[in-house]
Amino acid sequence: MADGITISFGPVGPAGPGDLVVFVGDDLSLSGAARDVLGSAGADLVARATASERFKGRSLTALTLPAPAGIEADRLVVVGLGTEKDRAKLDWPVLGGFTAGKVSGRTARVLLDWPGAQVSGENAGEFALGARLRSYSFDRYKTKKKPDADENGGTSLTLMLAEPAGAEAAAKAGEAVAEGVVLARDLINEPPNVLFPEEFARRAAELSKLGVEVEIIDPARMRELEMGAILAVAQGSAREPRIVVMRWNGAADRSDPPVALIGKGVVFDSGGVSIKSAGGMEDMKGDMGGAAAVVGTLHALASRKAKVNVVGAIGIVENMPDGAAYRPSDIVTSMSGQTIEVINTDAEGRLVLADVIWHVQGTYKPKFMIDLATLTGAIIVALGQDIAGLFSNDDDLAARITAAGEATGEKVWRMPLIPAYDKAIDSKFADMKNTGGRHGGAATAATFIKRFVNDVPWAHLDIAGVGMSSSANEINRSWGAGWGVRLLDRLVREHYEAR
Repeated sequence: MADGITISFGPVGPAGPGDLVVFVGDDLSLSGAARDVLGSAGADLVARATASERFKGRSLTALTLPAPAGIEADRLVVVGLGTEKDRAKLDWPVLGGFTAGKVSGRTARVLLDWPGAQVSGENAGEFALGARLRSYSFDRYKTKKKPDADENGGTSLTLMLAEPAGAEAAAKAGEAVAEGVVLARDLINEPPNVLFPEEFARRAAELSKLGVEVEIIDPARMRELEMGAILAVAQGSAREPRIVVMRWNGAADRSDPPVALIGKGVVFDSGGVSIKSAGGMEDMKGDMGGAAAVVGTLHALASRKAKVNVVGAIGIVENMPDGAAYRPSDIVTSMSGQTIEVINTDAEGRLVLADVIWHVQGTYKPKFMIDLATLTGAIIVALGQDIAGLFSNDDDLAARITAAGEATGEKVWRMPLIPAYDKAIDSKFADMKNTGGRHGGAATAATFIKRFVNDVPWAHLDIAGVGMSSSANEINRSWGAGWGVRLLDRLVREHYEAR
């Protein structure tokens, strides 16, 4: 794990060297187990300290007591869980992330117990997942360590609870998901001179070590398949494009139609001839967040041996403005045979997805398709940077994605698809144009993609707001959050994986 943390599970036991973490609600009462661990002197210390510091035990607050008298621990950390209502809807990964942040770089024993608590193995596993994700950092290109960097190599947590064996089993699946998120974050955070299309494809191909079948489609094969849309986007770059198709066959019946996940992988987007403004262009290294999420999800599913068939496909290109670049007014022919008038070369992601989606739906006959793409600035205007836009031609699929988003905190909001958006992308000179103008930009982009799905149940997640330059929260301190891996894993696990 590239997250700088080790986590183990054990029975409730005495405090020892390092930190000790206990939990309280807004009434500040300690559980019987906490009183046993702290002893009468420790319990009295907590009562006096909370009163002195006016600590109210509100949700996700903490009181830290260094060198606590009468307790062997180096520090005592009291974490607040809030009201009974707060505790009833506890977000376990968020609690794990918050707690890990309070003991970052240290060794700590965490007592997962409080009055009225019923901590299951699954709860403890989700707590551990959140702690792992909070501890992630991307500093591989820093040649100098910070003066206060931990000399012992990171955070070490021992989670104490009544039934540690059940927690270990649940945490193993959670660790697979965490690894997938970390992989996606690493990919998003890499600079574009390192993660060019061929290198991205090479890293995706490493999934073969987990039993994933990987096919890499190079430009020669793209030309044979008549993938004119993705080839047009790539033609201005010195770096050749790649499409990577990853297949995990975990179902008992390998012929069972797969779940299909498709990602936009523009490793750097200058805008092409319709060049972007200089301000913020450095963020366009993250325009492959959808592809990163697909690779991370395949890693998670394969690592935990998910009982489902999945095909993941990513289109990887650079969008650059040289003398060979495609231009506004060019007309390109997609793999589907449909022609596309280019209005704006910065509307390139939908061209990439058009050919990849057509290839997937025709070749693999999936149950459904979900594409993820950092596609439009318009979705950021509409929804901000904490929620993704969902467009779908299937109500059941949309409802399941929404529920998975609520369960994981990777939330989505369903947006409309109406005939007027189709009209907006009709072209005078071709079958369609690649942008419908400023108004309803996210919706017309989704409508463009919809023209390549045929009758397959499909959902499009516009993750421009959440996929890069991510909002900091209790489980993410990274520029790239690896958004989508947890949502997709949850969706597959709850609805499409054999029990």
